[in-house]
Amino acid sequence: MCGIVGYIGSKEKKSLILEGLKELEYRGYDSAGLAVLKDENLHFFKAVGKLENLQNKCLSFSSEGLGFAIGHTRWATHGKPTEINAHPHLGEYSCVIHNGIIENYKELKEELEKEGVSFLSQTDTEVIVQLFEFYARKLGAFEAFKKLVKRLKGAFATLLISKKEPKKIFFAKNAAPLIVAKNKDETFFASADAPLIGKVSDVIYLEDLSYGYASEKELIIYENDTLKLNSFVKLANDKLYAQKDGFRFFMEKEIYEQSVVLNEVLMGRIEGESVVFDELKDEDFKDVEELSICACGTSYHAALASSYLFTRLSKIKTQVEIASEFRYKDAIIKENSLFIVISQSGETADTLEALKIAKKKGAKTIAICNVDNSSIVRLAHKCILTRAGIEKGVASTKAFATQVLSLWMLAIFIAQKKGFDMSKELKALRHIPNVCLVPQKLHDKIHRLSKRYLDGHGFFFIGRDVFYPLALEGALKLKELSYLHAEGYPAGEMKHGPIALADSKLYTIALMPELCLYEKTKSNVEELIARDSTLLCISPVEFELSDDFIKTEKQEHFMCEFFEMMIIVQLLAMEISIRLGNDVDMPRNLAKSVTVE
Repeated sequence: MCGIVGYIGSKEKKSLILEGLKELEYRGYDSAGLAVLKDENLHFFKAVGKLENLQNKCLSFSSEGLGFAIGHTRWATHGKPTEINAHPHLGEYSCVIHNGIIENYKELKEELEKEGVSFLSQTDTEVIVQLFEFYARKLGAFEAFKKLVKRLKGAFATLLISKKEPKKIFFAKNAAPLIVAKNKDETFFASADAPLIGKVSDVIYLEDLSYGYASEKELIIYENDTLKLNSFVKLANDKLYAQKDGFRFFMEKEIYEQSVVLNEVLMGRIEGESVVFDELKDEDFKDVEELSICACGTSYHAALASSYLFTRLSKIKTQVEIASEFRYKDAIIKENSLFIVISQSGETADTLEALKIAKKKGAKTIAICNVDNSSIVRLAHKCILTRAGIEKGVASTKAFATQVLSLWMLAIFIAQKKGFDMSKELKALRHIPNVCLVPQKLHDKIHRLSKRYLDGHGFFFIGRDVFYPLALEGALKLKELSYLHAEGYPAGEMKHGPIALADSKLYTIALMPELCLYEKTKSNVEELIARDSTLLCISPVEFELSDDFIKTEKQEHFMCEFFEMMIIVQLLAMEISIRLGNDVDMPRNLAKSVTVE
C-alpha cells in the first residue's frame, strides 16, 4: 500500500510533490522518491526511510516553469527498502511509480531478459518501465503504454513520464486507487484525497481498467478501451475526513478495507494450484517435526488460530507460546523444529527477546510481520510480510486478518511441500477477500443491536476449534474499545466453572459455524440459555432460542466462516464503544507498538 502523487504545471514542483507525499506517508514509510521532467531533462531523487530523508536529498533542487513531476512513498512488498528498490524506477529515458502488485511480473521479467533487457531492482514495478521502453522501440509513447497496460495482471495505479514524450504523464489504474484533477493550467494525481485538498475543487475517481495521459492542455481517459467523457465530482475539503475516506474512525475504515488488503496478501503468492513464497523458495520443510509460534496480544490469537491449521493441514505438532512467558520458562527447542514469531510492528519487546532466545538455541526462525526492516524482521532467518499497510487504529483489525491469512497460507505451503492435496484450501483462500466485504445491511443491524449491550456485568465470547481464538480476539476487541469486562472461552469449557456467572445480565456472543462442530457448540449454547444468559448467536443456521441472531452466509469452508465472523465481532466492539462515547481509534492506556517489557 504505497502513496503516489503527480503534477503538471508551472509551480515549484519539488515542493508540491513533497507536500503531497507528506499527506500520504501513512501509506508507506520504507522509502520515498520523486522525479521531475522539465525541458526534456529528467531529474530524480530517492531516499530510504522517512520522507525527511528525501527532503534533505533534494534541498538544492528547484523546478520553476512548466514541468511534469511524480512522487512516491513506499511500503515494501517486493524487495527490501533500499534506494535501488525505491520508486521512481528508471529505464534509459523514462521513469515510473506504482502502487499495487504486478502478479505476472516474473513472467514479464523473464521475457524481457531473454530480449537482453537488464534489471537493477528486486521489485515488480521495474517491469513496467522496462516493458514500456521495449515496446517504445517500435511504437509511439502512448501506443507503447497502452500495450504494456494490457500485459499487466494484478493491482496497479501507475504514473509514467518519459523523454520519448516529454510533455505528458501517462497513467493507468486497476484495483488500486488513483484520482486525477485538473484546474485551468494544472493537473494533479494522487492515490487519496488528502494531497488534493486546497489545490482543486473537482476530481475524477478513476475506475478499474482505466488508462490515459495528461498534458498541459489535455486529459484523455480510456475505460475498458473506450474513450470516456471526463466526469468531475466535488472534492471534500476536510483533510482528516479525507484520510479516513469518509469513515467516522480510522478503525472503521480499516475494518472495511480488509477485503482489499487480504487480496494484497494473496497477490503473487498463488500460482495455479500452489501457494508460493519467494521468501521461502530455498527452504525445505519436509523434516520439520515440531513448530512453535510465539506472540503477544492480538498476534497471539492469530498464532493460536493458525495452530489448528498447521496441525490439521501440515501434520506438524504445534505449540503456541505467549512471548512474555516464553522468555522465562527455559523452553526446550528440539532439533528440526521451526520457530515462528508474529508482530505487527516488528518491535514488540517480549517477542523480540523470545526470537533471540530461539535463535541462540539453534532454531530455524520465521517472522510474520507488517513492517519490513524492523528489528524482528532483521533478526529472523526468514520473513513473511503481511502487507496490511499502516494501521492507525490502536485496536488491531486488518493486521490480525492479514496475520491469520498469511499463517494459513504458510500451513498450506508446508503441506504441499509434504505432498498433501490442498486444492480445497486454495479454493477457500481465493474466496476470502469477497467474504470480508462489509454489507451495509449487516453493519446497520450490528449498529441497532449494539444498544442492547451497554450494561450488564460482563461478556462471554465462546467458540470451538479455530473459533475459540476468534472468541478470544472478539473479547479483546470489546475490552480494548468499550472498557467493559469480556472473556473468550472454548464453548465446551463453560460447564467447568464459568457457567456459574450465567444470568440475564451476562451477555454471551456465540460463534456457531455450520462447518465446524456446530452441534457441539449448539449444545453448549443451550446450557447457557437454560441458565438465563442473554445470547447473541452468529451463525448461517437459524437458531430460534437466541435472544439476538446475526445470520451469516452459507460457506463451503470453515475458514470462510471464520473471516466473516471476524468482521462481525470487530464491528460489534466498535459500535458498542461508539455508543459509550469512547475514542475508538485511541483507547485509554494502550499503545500501538509495545516496545517495553
